[in-house]
Amino acid sequence: MVLQAIKYSRGQLEILDQLKLPHSEEYDHIYSSTDAWHAIKEMRTRGAPAIAIVAALGLAVELVNLKTSPVAEEVKVFIIEKLDYLVTSRPTAVNLADAARKLKKVVGNVQSSEGEAVREAYVKAAEQMLVDDVSDNENIGKHGAEWIVKNTEAGKRGQVSMLTHCNTGSLATAGYGTALGVIRSLHANGSLKHAFCSETRPYNQGSRLTAFELVHDQIPATLVTDSMAAALLRLKGPSENIAGIVVGADRVAANGDTANKIGTYSLAILARHHGVKFLVAAPRTTIDLQTKSGEDITIEERPGKEVTLIKGPRHDGVTLDLGVVETVSIAANGIGVWNPAFDVTPAELIDGIITEVGVVEKDSDGVFHLDKVFEADGSNIKPSTIGGI
Repeated sequence: MVLQAIKYSRGQLEILDQLKLPHSEEYDHIYSSTDAWHAIKEMRTRGAPAIAIVAALGLAVELVNLKTSPVAEEVKVFIIEKLDYLVTSRPTAVNLADAARKLKKVVGNVQSSEGEAVREAYVKAAEQMLVDDVSDNENIGKHGAEWIVKNTEAGKRGQVSMLTHCNTGSLATAGYGTALGVIRSLHANGSLKHAFCSETRPYNQGSRLTAFELVHDQIPATLVTDSMAAALLRLKGPSENIAGIVVGADRVAANGDTANKIGTYSLAILARHHGVKFLVAAPRTTIDLQTKSGEDITIEERPGKEVTLIKGPRHDGVTLDLGVVETVSIAANGIGVWNPAFDVTPAELIDGIITEVGVVEKDSDGVFHLDKVFEADGSNIKPSTIGGI
């Protein structure tokens, strides 16, 4: 059974606290947009699709449990103000701003003068986003797995191995995952030999979260440090039949430049050098046609303490004491720190962008035409102008 990081029923939302993984599975209640903002900002929930869903549902829960105004315009103003506030929690991932824009449009289109009608329209739209995200992820996994088997030398030889970075699974989405969803799909259809996940310093989403999901789903997998990726491709690429590297995205620009977890850019360079495919797995909500290139993407910088300190349960050399969580310094006191949360991988290093409607490849001139993915049918929560902020 795939891990469930978001539990929702009308009027109630719980999120799996990812700061306590992999050693403790605890769910936090989200009662309001303020709770959702703090959960996103503090990274108790993370991953571009997941933060959009948690933000949307957090406000939905607040609206269901709050005695709102009977006047439609007052409810609309309340919702818009809360959505603007939620968008400030994480600036790089486009999904959150995209979801807020769509939800504003939904409430703006309500013709009734009754506040209850506005509230119901918002709640239904937020709930539909949750349903759509899971469906989209499953389709991303299917399309990605099929492409890898058919379009890589390793796939033509037999079962493939893949390397992934950061966490892009059930913990980063409403369910199933994007890049990790591709690995799940390969495993489900018998095409996966082995999965490799990088630790993803400094926040360790790979070692804490992706490794946790792989063990949970009983997928054959091995953890490597970030600095081992080149050696892995060179020394184990042939024997493990490594087909490529698949990552998620926090924002894909119109030209295909992709912002993702720091360390992604270096992996793309390694993939090109070693002759394996480099793939980005992302729903259409992550594609921002209004952002022309990676140069226009704002990169979030996080506190230096994430690099200089590390937290975990005490280990006595034999066993873990889960009752004692300690923070340990791993750097020289007083050293300066630069801690960008993301980097941008140029489109020229990306072989394909896996979406819920198929895999986008570059044309003969080496150019992605991402506008074409919006010509496919989608729900009414996914208009063709998706990606605009």
